[in-house]
Amino acid sequence: MNYNMLLPTARRHAGRALPTLLAAAGLLAAAAVVRPVAAQSYDLIIRGGTLVDGSGSPARAGDIAIDGGRIVAVDDLGAATADREIEANGLHVFPGFIDTHSHAMPALLRDELRTARPLLAQGITTIFANPDGGGTVDLADQRARIRDPGVGVNVGAFVPHGSVRRAVLGMQAREATPEELDRMRTIVRDGMDGGAFGLSSGLYYSPGSYAPTGEVVELARIAAEYGGVYQSHIRDESDYSIGLIGAVDEVIEISRGSGITGVVTHIKALGPRVWGQSADVVRHIEEARAEGLAIYADQYPYEASGTSIVGALVPRWALAGEGGNLYERMEDPAERPRLVAEMWENLDRRGGADRLMLQGGPDGGRTLQDVADDRGMDAIETALALLVEALDGGGGTGLTSFNMNDEDIARFMAQPWMMTSSDGSLWMPGEGHPHPRGFGAFPRRIRKYVLEEGVTSLEQAIHAMTALPARVYGIEDRGVLEPGAVADVIVVELERFRDTAEYDDPHGLAEGVEYSLVNGTLAIDEGRFTDALAGEAIVKTR
Repeated sequence: MNYNMLLPTARRHAGRALPTLLAAAGLLAAAAVVRPVAAQSYDLIIRGGTLVDGSGSPARAGDIAIDGGRIVAVDDLGAATADREIEANGLHVFPGFIDTHSHAMPALLRDELRTARPLLAQGITTIFANPDGGGTVDLADQRARIRDPGVGVNVGAFVPHGSVRRAVLGMQAREATPEELDRMRTIVRDGMDGGAFGLSSGLYYSPGSYAPTGEVVELARIAAEYGGVYQSHIRDESDYSIGLIGAVDEVIEISRGSGITGVVTHIKALGPRVWGQSADVVRHIEEARAEGLAIYADQYPYEASGTSIVGALVPRWALAGEGGNLYERMEDPAERPRLVAEMWENLDRRGGADRLMLQGGPDGGRTLQDVADDRGMDAIETALALLVEALDGGGGTGLTSFNMNDEDIARFMAQPWMMTSSDGSLWMPGEGHPHPRGFGAFPRRIRKYVLEEGVTSLEQAIHAMTALPARVYGIEDRGVLEPGAVADVIVVELERFRDTAEYDDPHGLAEGVEYSLVNGTLAIDEGRFTDALAGEAIVKTR
């Protein structure tokens, strides 16, 4: 037991019971005398649970004592007492899950979603915002909006490369000048000075896709000075440009050139043309790690990805220029044929229009092929029409894209360097038709791939959701059940722990979390939300 951690608690409880002794003997002597007594009284004890501590070690029985928002003892606590005790016999106790790639931040700033119920129901207690190179470059303002009036989970942030580039170059598809690169360096440094955990990129999306590798290396060097991480939606998850293997190799090259830890985020082999290439991806990452590079990945446990009509089908050249000129090009008789031809090629990469489900508008939940058939149009003309309708305030352009196979998913998931993410957004019930990953990614990882299919052990799965991301991203004192750690803790009825959100009914909350503590405050108590806004804007410390 770490008695230094317990000393403040010792003083408090001793002050209640032994005021005469404290007055007579002085603070240090009193603390020494009462230390064994103080260790027996806590704010909260979780008793008799099956502990999976995040380290990857085998599950074991034990009790957890929490005081002052931190774990202060993990042991058989015997006759110890607490202001509140939770009986966890028959339940599993895990560290709170860390979602390394989340699009929930905009929703968490809405009053009706600040409590983060869909995240807490999954066991998530910490998310990372600004992934894929998108989001704000004003991290100070973002932190202020998190802190006032608060959110239900902890939020860390990345400096988003695409937004940095757009702030300096707009949508221009060219290399930055030395002066422009210096301006981007300054923005990245300001973000890292403000506590960002690293640099995110979306080299598949514009304007990030217009950046050469060398630009990203230069900016990653800034993040590396702070111990930050480079997390990338890689340039190509299929064969759009440099190919899946080439895009993974680019992350490795950026890590090698900058000295930064590299993360291939939401790793996948997207589309039938690259199914099976997971074996080559694993080999390339293993070779890089053997070289001494710190290369990792994260993954969400679904066969469908989520993007937009623009992201999935529109070639990047059609988005380039001041302000982006897509709609002008759609109407230009000289450019529309090229645009349409390349969109057909991109549709083929995704496996066809019957694999693309619309997320919003009046056609949400239907495939692009169904909508095209109803309109008597082909799939690409329908997609272009939907883009125009969305511009006019009607329709939706988000897509759920069914493009992965089970063999690749399982091969990636089994790797010891694989973390877990959701890549999910939060929506109100009845609001659109989102990908279900924002409501069920973490329990699905455990229910389907541990308990049903045995792809990994429970201990490895929990490690991938907790201690591993905490170590990779440098989150201090989280992701483990051990004395001194912040009390982000969940208590789960494992037999009931499951996702309920489905592709055709995507808003269902996960089930099975009986208790959730965020920074030591109960956010779920006996299966009911408390709606406590106990989350913090966490920052990277050097």
